[in-house]
Amino acid sequence: MSFAGRTLRELAARLPPVLVRPLGGPVAVFFHGVEQNIFDPELQENHHAVEDFYAIITTLKAHFDVAPLSELGTALRHPQKHRRTVFLMSDDGYANTLHTAANVLEGLGLPWTLFVSTHHIDTAEPNPMFVARAFLRHAPDGRYAMPHLAEPILLNDARQAVASQVIARFRFLPANLAKDVLDGMHSVLKRDGNDHRLARYTSERFLTWDEVRLLAGRGVAIGAHASWHWAMHSGESEQHLKQQAEKPRQRIEAEVGRCRYFAYPFGNTRDVGAKAWQAVRDAGYEFAFTTLGGILDARQNPWLLPRYGLQPRESHLASLLPLLRLGGRRVARWQRTLA
Repeated sequence: MSFAGRTLRELAARLPPVLVRPLGGPVAVFFHGVEQNIFDPELQENHHAVEDFYAIITTLKAHFDVAPLSELGTALRHPQKHRRTVFLMSDDGYANTLHTAANVLEGLGLPWTLFVSTHHIDTAEPNPMFVARAFLRHAPDGRYAMPHLAEPILLNDARQAVASQVIARFRFLPANLAKDVLDGMHSVLKRDGNDHRLARYTSERFLTWDEVRLLAGRGVAIGAHASWHWAMHSGESEQHLKQQAEKPRQRIEAEVGRCRYFAYPFGNTRDVGAKAWQAVRDAGYEFAFTTLGGILDARQNPWLLPRYGLQPRESHLASLLPLLRLGGRRVARWQRTLA
């Protein structure tokens, strides 16, 4: 967690909701999966435990007005009338969003939007970051030379530190090079008989198109989360970025229906380049979301809107969300650098 994030949480813990409510404005918040069985929090980091998720969602219902994303344009035009408006979203397209999250949200009568990475819906291929972390956790001790990584990976008793270093290098590779690395990691796991361990993580299973359609039929808006779940950073080619923006919209509209919204994988300052948001704009999306926390504002670039990622547990959410206004300068400054 960043220094700014820790500071914001410390403030939220000290300030009662009634005191910070005047700072509020429309905000977007998101989660990934909601899982009944979290037995490995490090590798299942994308998933909320169902009891923690329920606590978060009941807090949102009690303190805010959770609105469908179709009302975003109105909220941007009249933010003073939407100080308590929250737009709730889920990223990636995990199967447990149908089997767990949807039931919680439907039971509470709350609208939400699901952003799916369509390549993973098409192929059932796991999230690349999950595969990398699983390799770093489960591959036998040894020295592994992987393509496109300058130094070999040395796995031993100091795995946690090594994993952090490897992930930092891996996640900013261009997608075509990252896929070569993943192929190498897969081959090691298969060779040593550890690939069966991945099957234990049922939380990582993606929805099928039939399941996406079931959610859409239950009133869930479906948006795009790129094709392959990989950051659209400045190291990618314009052609790749174009495909990451255009293909998921085409797949969603062919399988489900209209697709108006986009959310960037990872979505932080180093994960979204200037050519990325332009590709998303040119692909015809009305709005797109990052993962920088902030209040939604009509003066912002509509294809670089702020969005807050819900933490595994949120003890002071009613105070925290209005305080996201304090991140406005950072959002505006970053957007100007990508103009």
